[in-house]
Amino acid sequence: MMYTTGKFAKLANVSERTIRYYDKIGLLKPSIIQDNGYRKYNDNDFIRLQNILILKKLGFSLEEIETILLDQSSWVDSLQTQMELVTQKIKYFQNIKDTLAKTIEIVKNQGISTEKTLELLAVLSKDDQLINQYKNSKNLRVRIHLHHLYSTNPVEWFSWLRQQINFSHVNRLLEVGCGNGDLWVESKIDLRNREFFLSDISQGMLEDAQQRLGEQFSYMSIDIEQIPFKIDFFDCVIANHVLFYVKDLDKGLKEIQRVLKSNGVLYASTYSNVHMKEITQLAKEFDPRITLSHMNLPERFGKENGEEILSHYFQNVERRDYADTLVIDQAKPIVDYIVSCHGNQNEILSGRIEEFYSFIKKKIDDQGSITVTKEACLFIATNKCGKLN
Repeated sequence: MMYTTGKFAKLANVSERTIRYYDKIGLLKPSIIQDNGYRKYNDNDFIRLQNILILKKLGFSLEEIETILLDQSSWVDSLQTQMELVTQKIKYFQNIKDTLAKTIEIVKNQGISTEKTLELLAVLSKDDQLINQYKNSKNLRVRIHLHHLYSTNPVEWFSWLRQQINFSHVNRLLEVGCGNGDLWVESKIDLRNREFFLSDISQGMLEDAQQRLGEQFSYMSIDIEQIPFKIDFFDCVIANHVLFYVKDLDKGLKEIQRVLKSNGVLYASTYSNVHMKEITQLAKEFDPRITLSHMNLPERFGKENGEEILSHYFQNVERRDYADTLVIDQAKPIVDYIVSCHGNQNEILSGRIEEFYSFIKKKIDDQGSITVTKEACLFIATNKCGKLN
C-alpha cells in the first residue's frame, strides 16, 4: 500500500515537517517520487521510520542512526539491535533505582552523605557511556567480521595468534585491551589451576567478553599505564593490536615490564604502514577529506618500528608475520568497515551513505572484487632479568 507524505506522517504520529526533513537529509527517502514531485511511501518505509524514532529515543544522533540502519539487513535484525539497546537502558535505570533506594536509607539514618551523592552523580553520567559502549563494541564486531568473511588465509587471525603463544609454562596471564574476548572464543586451553585476567579500559567491552566467555576468566577494567598488580606477577602478557592506542607508550611498556616475571613473555601484535591501504584509498577517492583515523597507528607502534621500541624494555625480541589478503566482492561490508573507523568519515558521509555505497558497488561491478592488503605481525619479547628504573 502506498501513502502520501501527509497520510504517512499522520499514521506514524509525526509531523510532515519531520518526514520532509528526513527525506532532505537522505535518512528516509520515499519509495516512489513521481514526475510531478509527489512522494509516495510504503510499508517498508514505516519499518525504517520506526527504527529511526526508537533510536532517537535511545539517544543516538541522526548521523549515527544513518550508519546503524545501514548495518541492518532485515527487520528482525533491526528489532534485535533495538532490543539490545533497550536492555542496556533498563539496566541503567535499574542501577539508578537501586542507588536512589540506598541513598534514601542512608539519608534517613545518617543525614546527607557527600559520598552517596557523588555515587549517584556517577551513575547518572553513565547514560552517554551506554551509547558509546554500544557503538565501540558494534564497530569492533564490524571490523573483525570483514576479516572473517574475506580473508584468504585458511587460518584466521585469532587461531594463528593462539598458536604462537607458548601456554605450557603460563599459570598467570594478563590480556590488556581484550575487547569482546574474540581471542578466547574458540580456545581449547585448559584453564584449571590457572589465573587468566582479561582487561580493557572499556567496561562495556568487558561486559561483552564476560557474556561470551563466562566465569572461567577474571575481568578487570585496567588502564595499561597503571596496571594494578604487584611486580613479577604474570608469566605472560598479551597486547593484541593495542599498544598503538596507548597515550604514554613508554609508561605503558614499563608497567608491562614491571608486572611480568623475569623471563616472562610479552606477545604484542600490530600492523604495517600498508595494512588495509586500499580501504583508505577508496574512501579518499570518494572524498579526499575523509580520514579513517586521527593518528597513524603503525607510526606509534608498527611492524616497521616495533622491534626497536620493544628492545629498550625487553630482550630477545622476535617478529612473526601473518600473511593474508582480503578479496571482497560485496560493497556493504566495505561501507560498514569504513563507517566503523575512528576518523571523520561519518561527518563527511552524513546524508551520502547510499551514494558512497553505489560508488563502492560500481568499483566491484567493474573489477569483480577488491583486493585489500593485510600486513599484521606479532612481536614476542622476553622480559629482562633486571627491572627498569
